[in-house]
This record gives sequence, structure tokens and C-alpha cells, in this order.
Amino acid sequence: MIVTVALALAGALIYGIADFLGGFASRRALPVVVTALAATAGLVPLLLGLLLLGGEFTPGALLWGAVAGVSGSVGVLLLYAALAVGPMSVLSPVTAVIAASVPVLVAVLRGAVLSPIGIVSLLVSLVAVVLVATTRERSGARLTRRGLAAAVVAGCGFGGLVLAYEQAPEGFSTLLVARLVQVVVMAVAVLITVVALHRSAPGMRGLLRPSASGGVGLSGGRRDTLRFVALVAICGICDAGANVLIQTALHASDDPTTLPVVGVLNSLYPLGTILLAWIVLRERLGRVQVLGLALALAASIGLSLS
Repeated sequence: MIVTVALALAGALIYGIADFLGGFASRRALPVVVTALAATAGLVPLLLGLLLLGGEFTPGALLWGAVAGVSGSVGVLLLYAALAVGPMSVLSPVTAVIAASVPVLVAVLRGAVLSPIGIVSLLVSLVAVVLVATTRERSGARLTRRGLAAAVVAGCGFGGLVLAYEQAPEGFSTLLVARLVQVVVMAVAVLITVVALHRSAPGMRGLLRPSASGGVGLSGGRRDTLRFVALVAICGICDAGANVLIQTALHASDDPTTLPVVGVLNSLYPLGTILLAWIVLRERLGRVQVLGLALALAASIGLSLS
């Protein structure tokens, strides 16, 4: 279980790093565009992995890879929709908790029995997920049924991603199928966004955000463009690498408790974002988030010993 916990935590941290980089890139382009470009960039390391280590496109890899791709895409798109209507301080933790709970519930229905220390550690992990994902709300947005529904379905999407990887055969073929499906889904989402923006604002020049100089998009020069491309590329590579780690963690042990453990630890992805923001941007951590970090560490140790 120690290896499983280490792989799942590493995957969660790298997911968070990818989110941090994607957030930076989203200052110059709409998030849906950044996500689509990052998904495409993530194809490169997965293709290299397939060429170097091999893999078979079995029916299971095709089926569950497609399910993973659709689930992950639905999770991302509906998370954006939920956070757009806010409040983020409520809907972000809701998404994370649902994402953590889905694998746990499925494992329990299958008959998985956790040890007492495992049960306590999972409960502590769920609390940590809520605390880590909690953000200060400054928008004054009100909680709506639409926002709550989007957050719940987004969480189910992320939880479904873990379930799909657990059911699929291990290897780069499954991951590559999932990534290809995600690229297609996100491309469709970008197309829909283009049409919607064109209808609402005919003069809109593309999908890039205004620059500080008053222009649109990457008008800051070659350096600005290269920085954007680098951020998106690294974001996609990190996201693909995190998928590899999570899938490996799910197949690292035959223990029936592997699924709930990986599912919960995977939902601690805000850890990577928070820690990188603290290191790079010198952002101060709130007391609630510090407590969440401490509980996450304690729960991880407990899960390793269970």
C-alpha cells in the first residue's frame, strides 16, 4: 500500500501543478482553449511511451480509454461551468468531495472492507480535501441549483475517470485512447465557444484575452507567445504524466481497498496548485488550507500503514 499511496499522491501533486500552469496560461486565452491545447500537447509523451514501452489496443483499452476520456472532459467542462456561476469557495470543495466519494462508494458496493485505521484515514482525507479546496470568496456570487448540479456532475466525471482507469488494462494504449477522446471533446467545446462568442460579440477577435497593452491575445511579442506555448505544453505533459501515475497506482496492488485509497488521494490535486502558488507567487496560505495540508499528510501516513 505504501507504493500505491506514493504514486497516487505524486499524481495528485502533478495534477495540481498542471492546473497552476493552466491557470497562468488562461490569463492569455480562455480556459477551454488552454485545456484543448494542453490535451493535445499531452499526446506527445503518451505517444513516446507507447513507442518505447509498447501497448495493445485491446477492446478493454479502447472501451475504458474512451470512457476515461469522456469522463475527464465532462469533469473539466462542468467544473468551469460551476466555478463561472460560483461561489467557488463552496462549489470547488463539492466537486472534490464527490470525485473522492464515487470510487469509495463503488469499492464498498463491491465488498471492500477497510481496516479501522484505513477508515479513519479516509475520513480524515475527505476532510482534508474540503479544507484544501476551500478558497476565499470575493465575488459575492450566490449558490444556485445550476451551479451545485454542475459541481456534482463534474465530481462524478472526475470519479468516473478513476473508475475507468481501474477497469482498463494497464498501459499507454488506454491512456492514449483517453487522451485522443479528450482532444476531440475539447475541440468540439472550443468550436461551440467560438460560435457562441461570434453570435454574442461579432467583433470578437478570436478566443484570446486582451493584453495589458490593449490589444487582443498574444500581442505582447515573440517572448510572450513563447511563454504561452511553453506553459500550455508543460501543462499538458504534466497532466499526461499524472494520468500515468494514477493508472499505475490503481494497478500497483490487488488489494480491494486500492480503489478508494487512490480515489481519495487523487482528489487532493489542489495541493500541487497551492504549494506552487506559495513557492512561485509567494501567496500566503490560509489557516484552513494549512490545516488541510497537515490532515492530508497525516491521512497519507495512515493509509500507508493500513
